[in-house]
Amino acid sequence: MPLLDFARRAVRQKITDVFNDAEKGERPVLRRADSLIAPDSVAWTVNGDVVTMMIGGVSGLLLQMLHPAVLAGVWDHSDFRADMHGRLRRTAKFIATTTYDHAEAGRAAIDKVNRIHARLAGTLPDGTPYRVSDPHLLAWVHVTETISFLDSWIRYAEPDMSMARQDAYFADMALMGEALHAAPVPRTRAGAEALIQSYRAELRADARTHEVAAMVMRQTVGQASVDLAAGVIMQAGMDLLPAWARAMHDQPERLPRPVMRAGALGTARFIRWAFENSPNKSIWPAGVTEYP
Repeated sequence: MPLLDFARRAVRQKITDVFNDAEKGERPVLRRADSLIAPDSVAWTVNGDVVTMMIGGVSGLLLQMLHPAVLAGVWDHSDFRADMHGRLRRTAKFIATTTYDHAEAGRAAIDKVNRIHARLAGTLPDGTPYRVSDPHLLAWVHVTETISFLDSWIRYAEPDMSMARQDAYFADMALMGEALHAAPVPRTRAGAEALIQSYRAELRADARTHEVAAMVMRQTVGQASVDLAAGVIMQAGMDLLPAWARAMHDQPERLPRPVMRAGALGTARFIRWAFENSPNKSIWPAGVTEYP
């Protein structure tokens, strides 16, 4: 095996191990032509880039937790404090399944999340009741996640992305938001930005917010080489936030911004190189049911 091919395979295996628990039989999601979202969509391009999706995922999570009811839902009904890596892994798997796997698997993943949401509720510290299935809260989760994925892609992969392609991404992802019962669900960049602004008065940052954000920022995997890159990715996620959201989080910058952004860009390009000609990039026929 040529040395470059060996290196690529080694890097891909390390990334696969980060996102899939082999002991539980987890494998990467196969890309299929019969997926919920079409293979020629903008979402297929954006959602398939490992590093920009990680950066966007961190940024989206930091935005989401600024809403007290969303933070309470995570705080009250999640094991994130014991297994933050697992939570991030499950989110990545959900996005991959609903974007690339066959439509039946995508719908099953969405139905599972909807069933979980339907039974979760609680009370905020000020006594206000909340329901995780509230369409208003789900809309905040959807729009912050979607715009964060897209903005990460623009910054580290396609800085000259046209507004038409950006709007197409929101339209692609609206299918997922609507299936998860979020409302309203924006279908354009302008609609997403307007929706985020409409939530500003509801957002808060308190001791609990800062505690969870600090946990996100110091997340490690346990492998030195991966954790070095993870530190850059976490910082890039915070850096991706709008200025007002960064100010609310009030987290220290651990790396100078130019160094951090150069590191994130270099990491993204390196991982793209590693996945060239990978089975991850192929579209598989229905008869193939196991990852090669």
